[in-house]
Amino acid sequence: QVQLVESGGGLVQTGGSLRLSCAASGLRFSSYTMGWFRQAPGKEREFVAGIAFGWSGTTDYVESVKGRFTISRDNAKNTVYLQINSLKPEDTAVYYCAAKYMGLQVVRDDRQYQFWGQGTQVTVSS
Repeated sequence: QVQLVESGGGLVQTGGSLRLSCAASGLRFSSYTMGWFRQAPGKEREFVAGIAFGWSGTTDYVESVKGRFTISRDNAKNTVYLQINSLKPEDTAVYYCAAKYMGLQVVRDDRQYQFWGQGTQVTVSS
């Protein structure tokens, strides 16, 4: 049984930082491209960042988080991370990690991800 468990969310002030973690089990983690998505109240879920499987570790970010968010993975720990800095109120959302089997490039289409975590809330106060 595949499980993705996010942690690290919380309430922070504008300009603060958080490190989200997503621990995976029940799958061959190194064979999966991993993505972070978020969904704010009243809005559709959106792609935030992704990191490809394999040695290249190709990454992709939505424009609004470039320079502030960093995605990384530790295949030995079956964990993907999202370091989020310089937080803004508009970053407030539930953050989800997702896994997509293989694929040479990171994809932003959430329909292509097979497994999802339950989400972790990030709230940024102004």
